[in-house]
Amino acid sequence: EVQLVESGGGLVQAGGSLRLSCAASGFTFDDDYGIAWFRQAPGKEREGVASISSSDGSSHYANSVKGRFTISSDNAKNMVTLQMNNLKPQDTAVYYCAAGEPWVNTWFMDTHAYAYWGQGTQVTVSS
Repeated sequence: EVQLVESGGGLVQAGGSLRLSCAASGFTFDDDYGIAWFRQAPGKEREGVASISSSDGSSHYANSVKGRFTISSDNAKNMVTLQMNNLKPQDTAVYYCAAGEPWVNTWFMDTHAYAYWGQGTQVTVSS
């Protein structure tokens, strides 16, 4: 059974940083999975933030976070991390970790391409 558990959310002032972690179990990162972070703000649709290939580390970012967020994976630990710098109030949302396969179908972060989802972690950025 695939499980994804997020951690690291919280409250931060604008311009600050947070690191989110996603611990994955039930599959190996050597397989061709896409693992992504999505976010959903109140009253808005869920949107993709960043995705990474578990097999070769290729990554993709939403334009709104390029240059501020970095996604990385630790294959030995089956963990994906999202480092978020220079946070803005508009980054406030519940952040979800998701996994799907293969990478070629998941890199562009369509929610329908992801079969597995974590419970989410709240990120709040105050102005």
